[in-house]
Amino acid sequence: TPAAVQELVPTEGPAGVRIHFGHFQGQIMAESVVAFVLAWARGFFFPERAQGAWPRTALSGRCYEVAGTKAVIVGYGNVGRAVGEKLRALGVEVAGFGRRNIAKLPQALPSADWLILALPSTTGTDDFLNAARLGKLPRRCVVVNVGRGNAVDERALYAALKARRIAGAYLDVRKHESSGVVLDFGRNAKGLESLDNCILMPHASAFSPQYFCRCFEELKNDGCL
Repeated sequence: TPAAVQELVPTEGPAGVRIHFGHFQGQIMAESVVAFVLAWARGFFFPERAQGAWPRTALSGRCYEVAGTKAVIVGYGNVGRAVGEKLRALGVEVAGFGRRNIAKLPQALPSADWLILALPSTTGTDDFLNAARLGKLPRRCVVVNVGRGNAVDERALYAALKARRIAGAYLDVRKHESSGVVLDFGRNAKGLESLDNCILMPHASAFSPQYFCRCFEELKNDGCL
């Protein structure tokens, strides 16, 4: 809806409050996305690798090159752009969608090899990836969410993954997470953690020993401290 489109990215804060969109997180998170994309395409996550066998035949038909694939990135702010920059360096075609061009997203979904979500948790992003949008994706598509967990209708995603209507998913965030790094599976859509084509991480895409140093350095350089 138009209201949802306008709320994809907040532009102003309350009176007296300055909104600062950090850049440093995007560079770290982009590495996490690229690491997953490469690992998925080269077969690191396929179940045959964990069976103690020598799965050359099974993997040979599943591994592919990322160069020439297409990534559709929704939430094209600092994080989305950083992801796009690194993917382009690998030869991936990138289409970025934000508040100004989100109306064109439906036309891009059928050609997506990777659907990457880097959305904020505003009201307009609740269940942004729903059954209708999932239905527009090709079977080869892999969903990646490194934004906020509210943006994915997890039950619809589970149904699509289980039926193999899409190839897979990488979720660094969930709708309901515990106060620590362990995901609270009991409050989430039941079953995602059991699927061999769904890779889960505990909200870790920006992990770095230099995180807070880079945070305060950027705030200082941008005049916020």
